[in-house]
Amino acid sequence: MSKKLKNWKEIPIGGLIVEPGNSKEYLTGDWRTFRPVHIPEKCINCMICWVNCPDSSILSKNGNFDKFDYDHCKGCGICANSCPVKAIEMKPEVDFDE
Repeated sequence: MSKKLKNWKEIPIGGLIVEPGNSKEYLTGDWRTFRPVHIPEKCINCMICWVNCPDSSILSKNGNFDKFDYDHCKGCGICANSCPVKAIEMKPEVDFDE
């Protein structure tokens, strides 16, 4: 006995974005298994990490690195991999007790 598949008009809408700029409402940081940690002594404030962060989770102040937005950082590690002076290290999320 075969089951009839639904066509595209019968499939319920999912993942619908109904208004722009709603990503701030969704705190996605709890998806993280690794957390970026800034090492200020090594940082040269080139902001390459800021440019490459896909989640806009690197916050700046006066054009310099300020802090991570851990509410939205998913721990992808792009910031650490793009840092030319290795001023960001990825640490296991379980090492942090919050």
